[in-house]
Amino acid sequence: MNIRQANLKDVNHISELISNLSLKYIAPNCTSEGLNLLIRSMKPKMITQYMSTNCLYHVVEDNNHIAGVIAIRDNSHLFHLFVADKYQGKGLAKMLWHHAKELCLINGNTGEFTVNSALNA
Repeated sequence: MNIRQANLKDVNHISELISNLSLKYIAPNCTSEGLNLLIRSMKPKMITQYMSTNCLYHVVEDNNHIAGVIAIRDNSHLFHLFVADKYQGKGLAKMLWHHAKELCLINGNTGEFTVNSALNA
């Protein structure tokens, strides 16, 4: 498994991964209005916008396939953390978190992070 910074070529894959997982795991606990807002925020156009402004995305790959993704906003907010079903339970989310956290600390974060999470995350 390889962790690397995501790039614009990854946008469609990231969008597909996080949208599908959100529909499966988060949608059942959302209102229809909340779900529409959530899904719109995960479209390729929005991922591109996040990447070009204040979010740093990293992906973990297995044989050139994106198995998981993490995004940190403003060097302090865990914005996205998703791992494909096939790879869950293998420590990839933990690996992504430790990687992203270390980069944030190197870039000046004092050790304080925020997150908004789904009920079943």
